[in-house]
Amino acid sequence: MLRLILTCVQVFTSFAIVGLVLLQRGKGADAGAGFGAGASGTVFGARGATTALSRATAVFAAIFMINSLALAYLGTSTNRQAEAQKTILDEAATPQPKPAPSGAAGSAPASVPATAPPAAPAQSQPPAPPAPAPK
Repeated sequence: MLRLILTCVQVFTSFAIVGLVLLQRGKGADAGAGFGAGASGTVFGARGATTALSRATAVFAAIFMINSLALAYLGTSTNRQAEAQKTILDEAATPQPKPAPSGAAGSAPASVPATAPPAAPAQSQPPAPPAPAPK
């Protein structure tokens, strides 16, 4: 849940930074003022828009960086938790070592019966054809 919230904040701040950077005037915009492009500065005043947009960009950039660090930390901490938890499939995939018999030579482990079941009767197989004689 926290990762989803942080991801939404990350997307919002990235779009805000892109929008704010596109709204700001570049250094070459002053040259266009002589050709009638100076009317855009009257909305926020002579320097008001530049200062407000620059501050907003700096704030969103700081939020973006802190949020990136939080997402990176959250991603590495959940990987540690995932490594600690094993599922049934993980346990089945790893080969289990066979326990060595302990005690006297005649004792058998509890999972193996003491007496072996009688062998199944051998099925009769047709005799193999004779090998060809060497020449």
